[in-house]
Order: sequence, then C-alpha cells, then structure tokens
Amino acid sequence: MSTSSTNIKRFTREEVAKHNTENDLWIIIDSRVYDVTRFKNLHPGGAFVFLEESIPGQDATDAFFGLHRYEVLERPQYKRLQVGLIEGEEPEIHGKINGELSKVPYAEPTWLVEGYHSPYFTDNHRRFQKAIRELFDEYVYPDAQARELDGKRPSQSVIDKMAELNIHAMRMGPGKHLKGLTLMNGLVKPEEYDYFHELIISQEVVRCGARGYGDGLLGGCVIGLPPVLNFGSPELKAKVVPEVLSGKKFICLAISEAHAGSDVFGLQTTATKTEDGKYWIITGAKKWITNGTFADYFTVGCKTEDGFTVILVERGEGVETKPIKTSYSPTAGTAYITFDNVKVPVENTLGQEGGGIFVMLSNFNHERWVMCCASARSQRLLIDECLKWTCQRKAFGKPLHSQAVVRAKMAGMIARTEAVQSWLENITHQMCHMSYKEQASKLAGPIALLKMFSTRCAQQSSTDAVQIFGGRAVTQSGMGRFIEHYHRAVPFDALLGGAEDVLADLGVRQAIRNMPKNARL
Repeated sequence: MSTSSTNIKRFTREEVAKHNTENDLWIIIDSRVYDVTRFKNLHPGGAFVFLEESIPGQDATDAFFGLHRYEVLERPQYKRLQVGLIEGEEPEIHGKINGELSKVPYAEPTWLVEGYHSPYFTDNHRRFQKAIRELFDEYVYPDAQARELDGKRPSQSVIDKMAELNIHAMRMGPGKHLKGLTLMNGLVKPEEYDYFHELIISQEVVRCGARGYGDGLLGGCVIGLPPVLNFGSPELKAKVVPEVLSGKKFICLAISEAHAGSDVFGLQTTATKTEDGKYWIITGAKKWITNGTFADYFTVGCKTEDGFTVILVERGEGVETKPIKTSYSPTAGTAYITFDNVKVPVENTLGQEGGGIFVMLSNFNHERWVMCCASARSQRLLIDECLKWTCQRKAFGKPLHSQAVVRAKMAGMIARTEAVQSWLENITHQMCHMSYKEQASKLAGPIALLKMFSTRCAQQSSTDAVQIFGGRAVTQSGMGRFIEHYHRAVPFDALLGGAEDVLADLGVRQAIRNMPKNARL
C-alpha cells in the first residue's frame, strides 16, 4: 500500500491500541499501521513475539528494527499487511533510494559529502559519480543480490547495458582505446577521462555488497584485457578488443598455478614452438582464475625457451575449465584451467618472447590499484552497517553505542578507512600525472604497500564488525548478512594480485634500492 495515496485510511494511536488481542492484533511501525492477526502464525520467528506485553496495539518500531532490516517492509507479502497510517504522522524511515548518497557519517568518502572539499575531484567527477551510481543502483544492485544467491554469471542484460555506455572500456583506464567512443552518453570526453573517473567506477561496483558478483562482473576483463591493449599486435587488438569491450566475449588473466602463486617465475605451464615456428603448443594448468569458467579468451603466462612469455589463448580444442568452490559465490567464475597441447598462433604473443615479466609488472600495478579502490570503498559498507546497527540495537536497556568498547571499535574502523582512501587518492593523483612507464618504475612499491595496508585494515575492521553484530554476523540472512558475507570473503582481497607479505616486501625492497649511497645516521 502506498503511503502517498490520498485514500489511505488514518487511525489515531488510541484506535490502534484497541486492536490488542490474539484474534484482533494490530501494530505500528514507523507510523504505518499493520494488521498481523493472521500473519502472526506464519511469522518465521513464531507468533509469541507479537504477543509480548509491549507489542499488541502499540508502536513496535524499535522492536521491529532490532530484529529486521528495512527491506522486509518492502516485500509484497508484508506490504499487503498495512491497513493505514497514524493520523497526523508520516513515515520517517526509508530504505535504499537509488542514486542517493548516504547521510550516515563516514559512509561516503569526504569528496562526496556536502560542505567538504577535495583537491582531486572536479564537478565533472561528481556528475559522473551520480550517473554511475544511479545506473548501478537500478541495474547492478538487484542483479548482484540474485546472482550471489544462485551462483549464475552476471546477467547479460546488465553487461549489455554497461557496454552501451562504454563502461567496460572505461574500466581499462584512460588511454587510446577510448578514442572515438561516447562515454556515459557524452558526460565525459575520452581525452578528459582520467584515473579518478575509473576509481569512481571501481568503487561504485563494490557497493552492491556481493563479493563474488563484483568479481564476476568482468573482473577478469579488468586484469586480462590490458596486456592485449598494451602489448598485442594491431591485428590481434582489432579482433579481440571490440568483442570484449562490447560484452560479446569474455576474457580472464591466467597466471596463478597450484605450484606457483606469487612466484611468477615458478610457473610450470609450457609453450613450445612448432617446427615451422608458426604456432605455440601450450601444456599446463592454471588455478584460482577469476571468470575462467565463462571466459572465451585467456591471457596466459607460460614458460618458454626464452623465459617467461605471455600468450593470448582462445577457448577451443584442448582447453578445459572446471569451477572451483570458494568462500564466495560461484558467480565469480573461479576456475581450474587445463591446456592440453593447445595450438595457438605465434601472432598471439603479447609483448616480446621472454619479456612476459614486463607485461605482467605493468599490468600488476593497475590490477592492484583497482583492488585498492574496491577495498577502500567496501570498508565503508562496514561503517554504514555498524553505525546504523549500534544506533538501533538496544542492549542492557541502552543503544549499543553507549558501550565504550563498541565506540572504540567504530573509531578504529573509521580511522583505517579514511587513511586508506586518502593514500589511494594521492597515488591516483600521481598516476594521472605519470606515463605508464613512469608508473611502472615509481609506483610499484607504493601501490604494493597500499594494497597490503588496505587489506589488513579491511580484515581488522571486518573482525570488529563481527563482534559488534554478534551472532547475527555469522548468519547468511537477516540483519548481519552483509557483515557475514564481507567477513567470509575479505581474505580474497589479501591474496588476489599478490599476497600481503609478498607485496609488503616488494614495497620495502623498492625503497631500499632507491636509498642514496651517502645516507647515514
């Protein structure tokens, strides 16, 4: 029943109070009047909750929001229970409004908060963010919730909608591949598009709160296509890039193996040339490959006679993919891939033979930076959920935030998130003013350290969030479902793109290499 209808019935609180028996039971939730007489016996939590002394005929707003998320009121079967509104009152509580910025403190980065300023983001960035959020809230969010549950690949209709606005192309970052394209219906020109625009897209993706879906939404393209864009032959790019950016075909990055994760030089997948030198014969296996189950193209790291080489492989004879069950949804398409004497044209070599490390190093920087963007924004989901919960949850007769230990956990959560975002914005600013080659030489260490710091912050904050939500944080439905999901999936962030310890060591080793020889205490 629409609360804006002029024909909706109005009741005084005294009138509602008369409906207080087991056979005539009404309650009030946020000025809405509900007849739960018949429903009480169908309630998943049992009928007795409606018969407690303070519930029948009374205002049950606090009791309801102590047990349920707002979205419950929006379900058709529950909306039908509403019989009217309280006279002279209007509902004040609302759920998710598409495109709206959250008013919860620290739930948005400061550049989006009214009255705050930023040296990095322009009015164009703000208009771009608004358009992206409206689009993602309307199309991506509902699909994410459904696909995270059923484990199917993100819907083609969503992928097509993003392709229509050239979002897949924009996720590759600024560059020549954007030339001649109309971005977001002309909202930003290709030559104006920068890494802050890309940061916005990466951060809006994760707001769906569905980790597997977030990776499934062409996460493999973000890390698998750049080597083709930057190192593929003109002929190869002309064929593959349009297919992938239009969402017609899918690509993934296939580097990790069971015997070699962060150790790129330890790969055992081999590529040997045929006698005529026209083809590679690839044999081996890859593991934990995001989007691998539904990929049409594989950007594969191989051991060759000249060393480490990256080759683009098209799905075909000899290529098999098997899904890997992980801590998050199968919608990510995580796969185990085998290459059994797969014949690939030599023209599919990306970069120089034996020069695969340069292909991957340049790619790793962008991949890890994208992960930092996502991690920084996803941590705000914890803040948003925890601040709402501590304000509405009553414990020992007081709001949960009256406990000093709870406020201390929130303080740490906020401080870590703000620190990560600030460092991220600084590095993004450097990227906007450096060539790709400069980024590779100067930012590999800082980005590695930021990713290490970000994922460690995320894991600490998720642990604190579990303590704040208690038992609800280990339940895959209800009040703590986003906390449970985040805590279950956050270890992925600490591993993908390089394990935390490996990245921390990389950052320090780069710093040591740049130490001046005359530096002494």
